Amino acid sequence: MKEAEASANEQAKKAARPLPLAGVRVLDISQVMAGPYACMLLADLGADVIKVEPPGAGDQTRGAMGFKMKGADSLGFLNMNRNKRSVTLNLKSMAGREVLLRMVKDADILLENYRPGAMKRLGLGYEVLKEINPRLVYTSISGFGQTGPWADRPGFDLMAQAMSGVMSVTGYPNSPPVKAGVPVADIGCALFAVYATLSAYIGAKASGEGQHVDASLFDSALAFSVWDICDYWGTGKPPEPLGTSNKMTAPYQAMACSDGYFVMGANNQKLWQQLCVLLERQELLRDPRFTTISLRLANRPALEAELERTFRQHPKDYWVQTLLDAGIPAGPILSYPEAFGSEHARARGMRMEIDHPVEGSVPNIGFAVKLSGTPQQVRRHPPLLGEHTDEVLGEMGIGAGELAELRAQGAFAA
Repeated sequence: MKEAEASANEQAKKAARPLPLAGVRVLDISQVMAGPYACMLLADLGADVIKVEPPGAGDQTRGAMGFKMKGADSLGFLNMNRNKRSVTLNLKSMAGREVLLRMVKDADILLENYRPGAMKRLGLGYEVLKEINPRLVYTSISGFGQTGPWADRPGFDLMAQAMSGVMSVTGYPNSPPVKAGVPVADIGCALFAVYATLSAYIGAKASGEGQHVDASLFDSALAFSVWDICDYWGTGKPPEPLGTSNKMTAPYQAMACSDGYFVMGANNQKLWQQLCVLLERQELLRDPRFTTISLRLANRPALEAELERTFRQHPKDYWVQTLLDAGIPAGPILSYPEAFGSEHARARGMRMEIDHPVEGSVPNIGFAVKLSGTPQQVRRHPPLLGEHTDEVLGEMGIGAGELAELRAQGAFAA
């Protein structure tokens, strides 16, 4: 009983502490994935994120995915926009732009992912907004960045993966082009944008001067290429796809067994020796093709064939447990339902339910990192389109009369 009370008291203390970004106001003028995902991460940490959406359909992701929920919003939207408030503004109207300019005065961060130059043409570029709010951190996310010969190109995750080299090393040798199964450029750009935005915000707190953060899917995908580009810079040979293998060490890949595949990694000399002893294949330790990592890499197909001769004798569950018991990294290849349904994912809280006014209980991906003192919280459901327009503008001192006038001027409608 005392332990339960102590735990409850500890949880109450954590809940009473403000989240790290409490009091930080973010204007989220972004759609689809990289921008909304970045802003959701800020919101999860306590920021007051105001999602500024075009009237009518709102964020394009609201109507995405090939199936319908109870309401108009897709499950994808509901998984990238929790803890935000939604305001509709027609930024093509003078009245809508004037409202945004007033919102900027009290904002700490503005994040947008329009095509480069679009915000400037609307009179909402960084050079204009910093005159209104010098401490503003203005983050732009785009396919290829704000400068360079490709800056004007439309860019999505697929193009960034293709043009950054990521697709050139994805898949198997001599296979058709294959993209990574998850949007690595989108998510990577969101994470880089968050780290840069918060760094700029910390700097602005000290200096009083914000800055323009230029984040792109292309640059972010290139930044993931450490092993691959170093391989090229060191050897002069462009890297090629290796399936599940690794260019730095072997064996480190998926292996065939009696009922499918599993993954394992004896990626240093000690583990290699342990593996051969465990499999009762000590002759492999003396095989001149496999005595060092560099030789095992050079003879990877033969190494795979030798190991699979033994692995095919038992099912994957047997091998995963046997290798783990011996201290050799191994794991099953899980589908998403299996991964999210695993006891470990459940213990880590990687699926959570959010109450929604239209959908009821909605599944969301859990918080990817955990804070011990100020754990992230779901404070707001993913907002309905324009749900908080009157509320946010009221906080700015805009009364009912002025609100009606702005509405008549087309500030909130297409």
